[in-house]
Amino acid sequence: MRVSDTSSSAQEPVVTAHGLKKHYASHVAVDGVEFDIPRGQCFGFLGPNGAGKTTTLRMILGLTPSSGGSLSVFGLEIPKHAREVRARIGIVPQADNLDPDFSIEENLQIYASYFGIPARVADERIARLLEFASLTDRRGAKTETLSGGMKRRLTIGRALINDPELVVLDEPTTGLDPQARHVIWGRLNELRDKGVTLILTTHYMEEAERLCDQLVIMDQGRILDCGTPRELISKHVEPEVIEVRSEASQRLQAMGNEAGCRVETMGSSLYCYTRDPDPLLAKLKNEHGLTFMHRPAGLEDVFLKLTGRELRD
Repeated sequence: MRVSDTSSSAQEPVVTAHGLKKHYASHVAVDGVEFDIPRGQCFGFLGPNGAGKTTTLRMILGLTPSSGGSLSVFGLEIPKHAREVRARIGIVPQADNLDPDFSIEENLQIYASYFGIPARVADERIARLLEFASLTDRRGAKTETLSGGMKRRLTIGRALINDPELVVLDEPTTGLDPQARHVIWGRLNELRDKGVTLILTTHYMEEAERLCDQLVIMDQGRILDCGTPRELISKHVEPEVIEVRSEASQRLQAMGNEAGCRVETMGSSLYCYTRDPDPLLAKLKNEHGLTFMHRPAGLEDVFLKLTGRELRD
């Protein structure tokens, strides 16, 4: 399955993969995936643990050699031109790796030195990035004194010190409270609006729906499907969902089936997918001892339908 922008005016993709594979002994981590990542978009990789997302990102960054297929970034072959490519990329790792011995400003200065950025240019960029991250007033603070949201904003700002064309973000808001998450979403939208290409992995389906122009859903090293969030929702699940929680699951499942719903069970919860919720809602209103919620279908429903509801370690 190939992910691509087929419009006649589309620019050359920032990243192109053909039949990309990665094997570790007998384990197949990535199994012949193909995709194009358009310039100036946010492109998401979604999948359960072990799906091959991180391995794919590491191959894009030239940190892990592929076992087959071809991969190019900015039109340059990877891993042959990996060092040149990484100079044009910003990386936001899943775990913050800021230096606790230095201040916010010093962390940015040291990172700028890794790219050989002249001091005058670095100072100008640092001032802009501190403002971007809403950390100007804390520039002299040690990173160990920062909240989780401040650390993530600083890590994103640090990834921009080399003025990258592409930013790779590995679960950028994991563990943050809703306020911090929304601030970071706003900053990432600002970057995309300025033409920066973003690659995102996340376990927050709301985050993927809000940020991603296109995404792929991976499992067991393969791409299961691709498209915009709205396209995937429309393709794979009915538009309305009624979640029912009750111990009488068998009787409620029969009730859902009679109302024309597609029913999925998880423990004592039933997920009833339908295009016409009214018949089941009318039945449920006469039931006692249960809790139900009516909502529109979302990307999480697609994710669970394609990859299953069983726990992954």
